[in-house]
Amino acid sequence: MHQTLLLCLALMLAVTLLVMVGQRLRIPVPIFLVISGLAVSLVPGIPRIEVDPDLIFLIFLPPLLYEAAWFTSWKEFWRWRRIIIVLAFGLVIFTAFAVAYVSSAVMPGFTLALGFLLGGIISPPDAVAATSVLKEVKISKTAISILEGESLVNDAASLIVFRFALAAVLSGTFVWQEASVNFLLVTFMGIVVGLTVACVFYAIHRWLPTSTRISILLTFLAPYIMYMAAEEFHVSGVMAVVSGGLFLSNQSHVILNHSSRIQGTGMWATVVFALNGLVFILIGLELPVIINGLDGYSKTEAILYALLITLVVIVTRMVFTLSSSYFTRFIGRYITVAQRNPGWRGPIVLGWAGMRGVVSLASALSVPLTMSNGEPFPHRNLILFITFVVILVTLVFQGLTLPFVIRWVQLKDPTDRIPEDVQESKIRIKLLKVALHYLTENYAEEAGSNELVANLKSRMESDVHQTKRHLDSVESDSENVAQYNEIMAEIIQIKRDELHRLRSIQEFDDEVIRKEEAQMDLEEEKIDHPIH
Repeated sequence: MHQTLLLCLALMLAVTLLVMVGQRLRIPVPIFLVISGLAVSLVPGIPRIEVDPDLIFLIFLPPLLYEAAWFTSWKEFWRWRRIIIVLAFGLVIFTAFAVAYVSSAVMPGFTLALGFLLGGIISPPDAVAATSVLKEVKISKTAISILEGESLVNDAASLIVFRFALAAVLSGTFVWQEASVNFLLVTFMGIVVGLTVACVFYAIHRWLPTSTRISILLTFLAPYIMYMAAEEFHVSGVMAVVSGGLFLSNQSHVILNHSSRIQGTGMWATVVFALNGLVFILIGLELPVIINGLDGYSKTEAILYALLITLVVIVTRMVFTLSSSYFTRFIGRYITVAQRNPGWRGPIVLGWAGMRGVVSLASALSVPLTMSNGEPFPHRNLILFITFVVILVTLVFQGLTLPFVIRWVQLKDPTDRIPEDVQESKIRIKLLKVALHYLTENYAEEAGSNELVANLKSRMESDVHQTKRHLDSVESDSENVAQYNEIMAEIIQIKRDELHRLRSIQEFDDEVIRKEEAQMDLEEEKIDHPIH
């Protein structure tokens, strides 16, 4: 027990130090952590670390998915819903088919069912890796939105394919019609379970006397309960967490107060940083364990098979994204689409951003050691090795070259977005007008008699920060201070209502709305905890 605790602490310290070094070297964090873990694993005397797949699925996956769903723009997700669904489901199934037929044709003794199993394992890209790499380069908001939306859903699709293929291998039978119906049922019921649990948490937040600490704790518990509830009913836990997270995120302005949002953001940023860091360094540390289990194959054979499957995965994604662009241009003649002519630049970037990660590793490790009759699971070690090589090559090779691909294609945002600074100015003007109108209509007398209220109105009208005068007025009269705080709280609430209305307007990005909401949270925090 003590050794396990010391190992966890050592890994966390290593992750923290490596992240700092990676940032100094300007290498994307996931890539640097995987390479570092790989290098550390080759040092003589380093203890071998075997990752329990249940640990990743149950401990790591729910909060990582929930955090991604929480900060995903529902507006952008809905806007690009067709391409997201096509990539998340269509591309996963297309990749599984390609991997299944190539692997069964090339590798001796590899059946079609095993091929689908392998395809389900390595089909979903890892969004954390892609977005970490994309932070280092300038890229369109549209590409980021599509990649983030795809990553929320494709894990569910790949895990469903994986489970059906695993059942086919274990039972020796596979019925396409039954599998298709079950696929849709598992996905849909996962969404239902997630939304049901989310509604329960919404009711707790909304109508029970929660404090800031309790609210933050509830947001941390929610993804685990959603995931476990879905798995208990044998439906998609991933879809449950994603759907529940999107719903609660969209209602965060109702269920959370300003303190909960401020402190919760910091908490989640730390938790996700730690979990992502541990996952990527564990991927690198797993290599010796996987190689030692590679019995029955020479290393040369295994490497050639793995590189071939990696090439299939990369080419399949590139072909699919480019084909989707032409299909969108064709179907756009008959139905309304978000973008009539996607061109080739966007699909090239989306195709090359297909880096694999934690879900693929966890799926591969969860393949059982033996069949139901007690015999060893066929080609299990080879499946593990191929998965690791696919993760390593796509993460490191594609991750390091992605910035160059983006610069080469010179990708621009296909939509006519208003610059963020212009959006911020427009929102602030609208909020200022609403607040001034409310102040004039309801507190005209107080604005003439209370120096603090008069100062507030003056600052809003002139948009000039008079911090020193405000602090001097605060210290002058406690009665005026109480009245000022009450009026200020009402004005902030009016601005919040207007900001919520602006969420539904396509002109303003959710990120800009969140910035303004965070600014109001800080203003309200000052009222609750004034500086003396």
